Amino acid sequence: MKPSIPKGTRDFSPTEVSNRSYIMNTIKTSFETFGFQPIETPSFENSSTLMGKYGEEGDRLIFKILNSGDFLKKADENLLKEKNSLKVTSQISEKALRYDLTVPFARYVVQHQNEISFPFKRYQVQPVWRADRPQKGRFREFFQCDADVVGSKSLWQEVEFIQLYDTVFSKLGLAGTTIKINNRKILSGIAEVIGAKDKIIDFTVALDKLDKIGKDGVVKEMLSKGITEDAIEKVQPLFDFKGSNFDKLDSLKSMLSESEEGTNGLEELRFVINSVEELGLETAELELDVTLARGLNYYTGAIFEVSAPEGVKMGSIGGGGRYDDLTGIFGLKDVSGVGISFGLDRIYLVLEELGLFRAVDLPKPKVIFLNFDATKGSVIMKAVKTLRENNIKSEFYPDLGTSNKQQKRQWKYVSSREIEFVVSKVENGVFTLKNMTSSEQVDCSLKELVNKLNL
Repeated sequence: MKPSIPKGTRDFSPTEVSNRSYIMNTIKTSFETFGFQPIETPSFENSSTLMGKYGEEGDRLIFKILNSGDFLKKADENLLKEKNSLKVTSQISEKALRYDLTVPFARYVVQHQNEISFPFKRYQVQPVWRADRPQKGRFREFFQCDADVVGSKSLWQEVEFIQLYDTVFSKLGLAGTTIKINNRKILSGIAEVIGAKDKIIDFTVALDKLDKIGKDGVVKEMLSKGITEDAIEKVQPLFDFKGSNFDKLDSLKSMLSESEEGTNGLEELRFVINSVEELGLETAELELDVTLARGLNYYTGAIFEVSAPEGVKMGSIGGGGRYDDLTGIFGLKDVSGVGISFGLDRIYLVLEELGLFRAVDLPKPKVIFLNFDATKGSVIMKAVKTLRENNIKSEFYPDLGTSNKQQKRQWKYVSSREIEFVVSKVENGVFTLKNMTSSEQVDCSLKELVNKLNL
């Protein structure tokens, strides 16, 4: 049987791992510059922690884990006969792989609330899993790089997150990204003034798909969810909103004049946009996108989404928002939060497509001892041990090379790994050291070898 990996997952070569580490380290350094602290949570959670937090569409994409042992033992026989998978799932699966890092973080805050100093600024870089249809930039296993603040309702947090996005993408050399911003209160206000307040979830989920399925597709989905043609007619101007951010704010002001919630969202957005305008951005652009909805149920205020530079066909490479009610679902009330996420895998593809990865030096030894004499193995390993104790990266080629062909294989290994120094001979405590760059060759004692390699 030919070996394979599941769809939506990948193997990574040494170069790819190094490039990914470069992105993650850039993000982590920026997180810490902004005052965030690292935490980690388990790869899987109790199903009750995750289910119902992402909306109907999100729930379907959660990977469930079968209970250990005879998982059918406790299942209702009638449900099994009916083949009702939705009802049976809760009886045969009590755990699930995490879908994102935000809900586990909310659970973490509730469980550790007595140990936390609020406002609590945390960052988290870990893999998540979604049973999605794999395509370019969309995988079933991928890393998220999240930063969140809980315990503060200040809109300066939103301003800081926009600055954080700009900082990271500037450090990565990724100019031309667009940070889209909206506010769920504005969307709720629009739903209210068009008479579709009871359909707010259906309305926002459909609107969020505008860039994927187009205006006609959104209208069709809204109609299928019971939103009236009259309501859709009132919302038509949103599909072609143009002008500067301030022009859009002014247009929304008249549209939302009869909605208190919508007006509040508008003022919040105006504060953030004004503040960012005053502070300035290095390489990114801030754009008010009133169709931006982000389908997750828990967002209650500002929402963000980052687009790759123009010309790169890629979904969002970052997103987030404010979630005033998230910890409340776990019993901790009145703890406001706001956070953003970086899509590591999509950022990787964008940097690769634009040729923005710098040359990566893969981990390798500074010196390698070739293995041409079976009687010298112990002497060489003692020398390698001494070098390593002096923090010199050292390696001993493991396979003995007595024939010309075997020795050529060792030299080829040196060349392919681009190792700078080679010890090709050891005789009576004297080491023959060759500099592969200059071709200079010297004989030296072990002490001299340490000194030369430490230069």
